[in-house]
Amino acid sequence: MKILALEFSSPQRSVAVLQVGNGARDARMGEVIEAGAWTGRVLGMIEEALGQAQIEREEIECVAIGIGPGSYTGIRSAISLAQGWQLAFPERALRVLGISSVECLAAEAQAQGLTGRVSVVIDAQRNEFYLAGYEIGVESRREIEPLRLASLAEVKACEKDGWLMLGPDLHNWFPGGRVIFPRAATLAQLALGRNDFVSGETLEPIYLRETSFIKAPPSRILPS
Repeated sequence: MKILALEFSSPQRSVAVLQVGNGARDARMGEVIEAGAWTGRVLGMIEEALGQAQIEREEIECVAIGIGPGSYTGIRSAISLAQGWQLAFPERALRVLGISSVECLAAEAQAQGLTGRVSVVIDAQRNEFYLAGYEIGVESRREIEPLRLASLAEVKACEKDGWLMLGPDLHNWFPGGRVIFPRAATLAQLALGRNDFVSGETLEPIYLRETSFIKAPPSRILPS
C-alpha cells in the first residue's frame, strides 16, 4: 500500500508518504513538516515527501486526510487536494480516507509514550473548545468521552479531575498541558488499519457547530 497523508488542521502542517510491502523491512516513509504562517507550499511539501519515500505520484493508492476539527482553511485545502488527486488518476481507483484529527492526536500521544486518561483539547474559538477523552495504554487506545464542544470551565474541570490535557495550542489556557500536533506520519499509520474509503466529493470537515448564514438585505434604490 502506498499512502499519501495530509494533516493541515493545526498550526503545524505536515505531509507524509508511506509505502508498506510484505514486511517491516519493506516500509518506507517520507514526511515534511511546516509550522508558522500558511505559505501555500503544499505541492512542494508533497513532492518532497514523495522524493524521500522514492515514490512517484502516479503510484499513490490511497490519500488520507485529517478532517479536523481545527483550521477550517487548512482542512478545506486538504480536502480539495484529495478530490483533485482522485480526479487526476481515475484509472487507479484511488482510495480516499477522512480521519479525525482528534484520533490522530490520541495516536500521536500514544506513540510518544503517554498513558492514562487524556483530554484532547483544540481551540474552537468563541471561548469554546473541542474536547474528547481517551484511555491510552501501551498497546491499546479507546475513546471514553466522545468529541463535543465545551466551555473553558468544563475543560478546566477535566484538568482538575486529573486528566492529562493535550493538544496543539494549550499554553494560553493550560500551562501544565502537553503540546502535541497531529502528524501526517501518524495519520498514514492509522490509514493502514482502515477500509472505510469514500469518494472525494463526500469529504467534509468535522465541524460541530450548526452552520448558519445571514441573508443579506435586499438592495435599496437611493432617492436622487
